[in-house]
Formats: sequence, C-alpha cells, structure tokens
Amino acid sequence: MTLVAAARPQLKKKAKRDWSKAKAERFLSVLAASCNVSEACRRSKVPMTVAYRRRKMDAGFRAGWLQAIAEAYSRLELMLLERAFNGTEKIVRRRDGSEERMREYSDRLALVLLKMHRETAIEAEQEAESEDADEIRERLVRKLQRMKQRDEEQEARRAQLRSDAPRDGGDGESDGGRAAPGA
Repeated sequence: MTLVAAARPQLKKKAKRDWSKAKAERFLSVLAASCNVSEACRRSKVPMTVAYRRRKMDAGFRAGWLQAIAEAYSRLELMLLERAFNGTEKIVRRRDGSEERMREYSDRLALVLLKMHRETAIEAEQEAESEDADEIRERLVRKLQRMKQRDEEQEARRAQLRSDAPRDGGDGESDGGRAAPGA
C-alpha cells in the first residue's frame, strides 16, 4: 500500500509499474550526493516527469526527497566554506614552460557566503553577548567578593599586630630602640 496525495490523502495498492524500493533508494541516494534531479533521474533510469509526479503523489518519497536535498545542500555549503577558507589550487604555466602552483581565493564566493550567514552570525553574536554579559557580571562579583575578603583579612592582621605591639611608656623603646638626638 502507498499513501497517495489527493484532495484527501488515501492508501492505494502499488501497481507493477510503480517504482521499486531499490529504485527509489537509488534515486534518493544520487540526489543526496549530487543535489541534481536530472542526474538522479539519469542514473536511476527514470524520466524526470515520473520523478516529479511520484514526489507529488507519494508523501514518503517526498519526505525522502526533501531530506536528500537538505543533505546535499549541507554538503555543498561545507564544500564552499572549505573552498572560501582554503582557496583552490591553481597551476600557472609560464612562457618558459615551467609551472607554479598557487592558492586562489574567490572574493565573490566569500561575499556570497558572508551574506548567506549574516543573520545567523548576528543571532549567535547577540546570544553570545548576553551570555558574556552574565558571565562577566558573575566573574566581577566573585572578584569583588575575593577582594573584600582579602581586605578584611589584612585589616584583621593589622588589628592583631596593633594589639600585640608594645604600648608607649612601657620599656623605654617606644621609638623602636633609637635614641632621640641629644638624649
């Protein structure tokens, strides 16, 4: 049985001319690898009109088609990002017959990728900024608490030293053991 898209979705028996499961899997795997419907039809030996009709009529196949396109698009995007970051190797042939290999970077590709990802980057930056602000605030509070505790400990040590120090007029060494001039 196959789920058929009509005015109201319905189940129908598969006809002999319907695609086999293997043929559908072959089509979808080629589509996922190439992101090209024409190539998937050619390698699956299926007319393009039949593929589009099946996509329209078969919800399961349509879901597989969408998933294959999404996979292919992700792979293509990663490939383009890699190419934008690392460039492509180009062989330059000189008049004397020698060759030089160099990396070529496409500014146009980089600009297109920047434009495509601008909104995502802005969202990520805003999210990171709000997280960063909270994290910074927490670190500052912890640092201020440590500073306060250190100041309190130092003040307690000073008070202890003051209480342990000899009082004036005790043993005659209130000036630290130095005699005053003329004494």
